[in-house]
Amino acid sequence: MPSDQIVQTAIALLGPTAIWLSQSRSLRFQRWACIVGLMSQPFWFWAVWDSGQWGVAVVAVVCALAWLKGLWVHWIAPRQPLGVATVALPPESRLK
Repeated sequence: MPSDQIVQTAIALLGPTAIWLSQSRSLRFQRWACIVGLMSQPFWFWAVWDSGQWGVAVVAVVCALAWLKGLWVHWIAPRQPLGVATVALPPESRLK
């Protein structure tokens, strides 16, 4: 398989998979989107280098930065979700 076909196949598989994962309802799957997206970036840069389409290079750099942000948020410095907590009042409380 020629290198161009490998690059195009990798882009076609990894890019949409990363986007699909990023839209998952499950945080467990969402956090993998940045990993898969970052795996696709070398292929994007290779394709840009081969084609000379520098407008696509700008998009590839912005996407790489976005995937790096996801890596930071989900893997390097994750925070606990702030959800809404339930407050239970004891039976003797006068606030009822």
